[in-house]
Amino acid sequence: MASKSEGGIGEMARTLFWALIIAGVFRTLFFQPFWIPSGSMKDTLLIGDFLFVNKMAYGYSRYSCPFSSADFSPCPIEGRILGGEPERGDVVVFRHPIRNVDFIKRLIGLPGDRIQMVNGVLQINGAPVKLEDGGTFSEVFEPQGPEKRYPLCRNEPVGEGGDCQSQRFLETLPNGVSHSILNTFDGTRADNTPVFVVPEGQYFFMGDNRDNSEDSRFAQSIGGVGFVPAENLVGRADRVMFSSAGKSLFFFWTWRADRFFKAIE
Repeated sequence: MASKSEGGIGEMARTLFWALIIAGVFRTLFFQPFWIPSGSMKDTLLIGDFLFVNKMAYGYSRYSCPFSSADFSPCPIEGRILGGEPERGDVVVFRHPIRNVDFIKRLIGLPGDRIQMVNGVLQINGAPVKLEDGGTFSEVFEPQGPEKRYPLCRNEPVGEGGDCQSQRFLETLPNGVSHSILNTFDGTRADNTPVFVVPEGQYFFMGDNRDNSEDSRFAQSIGGVGFVPAENLVGRADRVMFSSAGKSLFFFWTWRADRFFKAIE
């Protein structure tokens, strides 16, 4: 006859088992938590933003399951199933085509598009996008997040604790989606690129922080992203749940009150 303690341990194990199963199903089918570790999407997303990725938006692929990689996935799916098409301007989490890590960027180029940067201005199918002055983006020049990286400043040099500035513009894509972008430096290799023709079944992504982003403007062989296959899309980022300016999400005294449930544009 089992003792009360043995029965209690067994009940706890069963509860934990089903809790993990439910959490795994929820994370696989509906929403995946994601934390912003870098400044590549400023000022749309800040280091320390915490969000849930909508996995229903584009359907499911081998990368929908937790612990999936290019070599193994618990999800035996070929291509994508049950999904809608991503739209230009969506903020998307995707699996890097080479490195087994998730990235978050803005979808700029659809299959068949011709994408180019000319003097810092995005060109889509030969036409420049609309840009409007968005003022100045300012932040404190100090280590940010767990990696303790300093931000890039247009007004450098800036001393510790000083006002670090970048130009901000409102960029409007051909389908009418508008969002802010940052410009820190002029005349970089990212400001003038060749024409990229997006292959069928793949996408072209860029960070909103244009001078501080590893994205499709750079080949995978030199640390970039290159073109991203459709099956690598994980989901769409719709809303910031909360945000921490400190080095840990658990430092609640560093949470940014103005970013609770903030819609991602």
